[in-house]
Amino acid sequence: MGFLLPLSLLVLLAVACPGGRSARRCWAARAQSPGGSSPTLSATTAPFWMRISPSFIAVRPGSSVWLNCSSSCPLLEGSALRTGLRRGQKLSGPSWISFQLLDVRAWSSEVHCLLTCAGVTRGATARIHAYKPPHRVILEPPVLEGREYILRCHVTHVFPVGFLVVTLQRGGRVIYSESLERFTGLDLANVTLTYKFQAWPHDLWKPVTCHARLNLDGLVVGSSSAPVTLTSLAWSPASQALASTSIAAFVGILLVLGAVYLRKYLLMQSEV
Repeated sequence: MGFLLPLSLLVLLAVACPGGRSARRCWAARAQSPGGSSPTLSATTAPFWMRISPSFIAVRPGSSVWLNCSSSCPLLEGSALRTGLRRGQKLSGPSWISFQLLDVRAWSSEVHCLLTCAGVTRGATARIHAYKPPHRVILEPPVLEGREYILRCHVTHVFPVGFLVVTLQRGGRVIYSESLERFTGLDLANVTLTYKFQAWPHDLWKPVTCHARLNLDGLVVGSSSAPVTLTSLAWSPASQALASTSIAAFVGILLVLGAVYLRKYLLMQSEV
């Protein structure tokens, strides 16, 4: 009889577990319910999610950033951060932890956050980019050299240069574009782009602009120059000679027509 439950306890379990469920199932359901007692072992060993926020951030060189690692674990057992960046303050709660990273200067850094819950460790990764948008974009007035115009665009104090694209536009249409991905320096730099082209009559008075942009894994920042215009065309010696001959012939025709008209006018006056 020592294995028989008292009648009063059987009645209590019957009342607490309607629907014919066993006492063990009923007790497990109550323990995992929001209104039940603290979570049982089966609740804490269930798979948990975690995230790091923000997962991507771009900052100016020398900035400090905060990263937050959060999870669905009710009580974390441990946390870790793997990064080459210098660390600052740290804040934490039962299911989250935040880290401060100081003086971010490398153009690209990975940060790995690790959280442990009930013996299970999960990780998430964030990427931090340090960048400096162009301080100024300056397009010099076009210089005529022979039959071609020379355009020079200056982009000052930009970083990282390897992610810079410089584009020249005439009348809103791209006439030249160059990516500087071959440059791998990690310092602020000044960039000068030189481009030669031959202009045609339809190019006169159209605005020419220079555009510089950084493309950092989807984050695009950039700047543009003030517009300049072409006010004259380059002519070859043959073209100049032809133009001079044409002008002289046109002037000669005008003189002949004028002389004919003047003669007719004088004859009409004499008859009157």
